[in-house]
Amino acid sequence: RPRGLLSDLYPRWYGARELLLHHRDPYGPDITLEIERGYYGRELNSALPGDPKDKQAFAYPIFVVFFLAPTLSQPFGKVQTGFYWLLIGLTVLSIPLWASLAQMRMTFLLTIAIILIVIGSFQFIQGLKLQQLTLLVAPLLAIALALLMRGQLLTAGAILAIALIKPQLSLPLAAWLLVWTVGDFKRRWRLAAGFLLATSILMAGSEVILSGWLTKFYLAVLDYRRYTGGESIPVMFLGRSLGALLEGMLIGCCLVLSWRLRKHEGTSREFAAMAALILSVTVVIIPMVALYNQVLLLLPMFVIWRARAVLWAPGKTSRTLLATAGAWCAWPWIGALLVLIAKTFEPSWALRSAWSVPLSSMLGFPLLVTMVILLNWRRLNDYSPTSEPTR
Repeated sequence: RPRGLLSDLYPRWYGARELLLHHRDPYGPDITLEIERGYYGRELNSALPGDPKDKQAFAYPIFVVFFLAPTLSQPFGKVQTGFYWLLIGLTVLSIPLWASLAQMRMTFLLTIAIILIVIGSFQFIQGLKLQQLTLLVAPLLAIALALLMRGQLLTAGAILAIALIKPQLSLPLAAWLLVWTVGDFKRRWRLAAGFLLATSILMAGSEVILSGWLTKFYLAVLDYRRYTGGESIPVMFLGRSLGALLEGMLIGCCLVLSWRLRKHEGTSREFAAMAALILSVTVVIIPMVALYNQVLLLLPMFVIWRARAVLWAPGKTSRTLLATAGAWCAWPWIGALLVLIAKTFEPSWALRSAWSVPLSSMLGFPLLVTMVILLNWRRLNDYSPTSEPTR
């Protein structure tokens, strides 16, 4: 199998360099071939059964180049190292922001413990190794929501617009926040203004540097769906018909609840629960099962943890669901430990297929988290903060 840089940042960085420095179309087939040589070490050959299907084309909105422009004078090795530490720093920063939104009070030791758990998770490690921009977008969403909570709506809207560099992750949250803005437009219009103004600037600037980029981007996304064959979690588990039905039901629940809760303040439990639901549903329905996208589940997991005493109390069904979610969350570490123990008794070649054992609970975990939130929706919003332990 071809082995090159294997950095998801590289196609974006290379496309930005060719566009801004050499005025070449980053969506063009010639650039795609050059990206393949860097990413995989050589061009892909469809005749070879072991070759990957992902061409690593520049399938991003063109305005991502604005944020990469300051790095283009540096060799990619230095950019790669800097981006590595940036992703770690932003993820660490986002953890207390997500916890604050969930109204989860944490001691210093608990904060450190959660940070270690998050940066030691397979989902984060995978995103970090691949240098996935998801690890940049997720903290941007956390920062936008934190600014919103503090009343800095104009800046929050602008940060939300920047997060559109990965629209499949940020658009659902942005759409809900625009509905929330309508709930009290006289006080919240700055959020929509900041978002629309920043988006307009990015779109107009993109058109200046590459005319017709939106059509090129759309075609690149269609091509990406074709050669990767990406499917959502429901489609993967239930098939196309039932999977699409479940996706529609989840989207319908989000639409109904977002409209009902549009008047609640950004500091309310209802707002946090709605944001958690939107993010968990986003991970479930996006047409690509990538484990690194599960960093968006930090807020949903914090919301569930914050209300754990109330969720545990009602009855056997609720407890079973909550216990299952906890077990699935812990299994990657348990499974890894079991594989390490087995390695002391079995030769390494006998355990080559065991690498997937710790990951077996991860594919369905976002759907389970979503079900916990939906089935306990009233309890998540009605519990008394005074009844919940702080540690």
